[in-house]
Amino acid sequence: MGMNPGPWADAAARLQRTGAPYAIATVIATAGSTPRDAGSKIVVSADDTWDSIGGGQLEYLVVNRAREMLRAGWPQQEIKPFPLAAEAGQCCGGSVAVLLEAFAPADAQIAIFGGGHVAQALVGILSETALSILWLDSRPEFLDGAPSRANVYCQVLAAPETAIDALPSGCQVLVLTHDHALDYRLVKRLLEPMRFAFVGLIGSATKARRFRRRLRADGLSPALVERLECPVGLPAVKGKLPMEVAVSIAAGLLSRLPNDGGARQRGMSWPTMRDALREVEATGGG
Repeated sequence: MGMNPGPWADAAARLQRTGAPYAIATVIATAGSTPRDAGSKIVVSADDTWDSIGGGQLEYLVVNRAREMLRAGWPQQEIKPFPLAAEAGQCCGGSVAVLLEAFAPADAQIAIFGGGHVAQALVGILSETALSILWLDSRPEFLDGAPSRANVYCQVLAAPETAIDALPSGCQVLVLTHDHALDYRLVKRLLEPMRFAFVGLIGSATKARRFRRRLRADGLSPALVERLECPVGLPAVKGKLPMEVAVSIAAGLLSRLPNDGGARQRGMSWPTMRDALREVEATGGG
């Protein structure tokens, strides 16, 4: 029987899925009398917390430090010792070492409607990137082979268009379903009002003309209709096999992402970690 991961895991998964910044604080070592054992966790967002590392002044200090890290706006980690009597003012008299991990919003978010061969190939490619991917279909069996990656979230809905209102503004959206009628319902709701960075539809030039004509007839402005990219993908990438089409679409999506030149800190350097661990040992948390 599996171990229940507790509410911190549910909260982290939900925040990751929505692209909100959050931090996880984990007690990694204890010495003496402490309010919680090693392994205790708390999830911290800008406004809320989930679970606990023992409450009191210790938790107050940890939450404040986590929010300082979130305000910096990039992923980072640190190990910090807390002598409970000296720093946290708690009568336990022990010491804890806490690992703080701040998770910035995903580099970009994408919603993919449809679980067919092209979508399966595309999700396989994009799961290796920093994109946060929401993959939706009405047929659960088509999402069974989703990559086991932290950045891929699957959702089965009888009416996939009902998910549109919950999508974050500014995300990129691809419509790759098996049903032209569903394609049209999705595209119309995605374009009106247009709050997404990109809406792409798989299909031929003939399908594109037919959809644009129908959208104008249904009252969408020419400016909104022209925001629809169909056929989707880079024309320079030829081929009609699912993987070839998926590569074309992935190349088009990735070409739109901002490039920060690797300036964001992605991990804790070894010298910084070594110094932090020495400090933990010095305060009795080892």
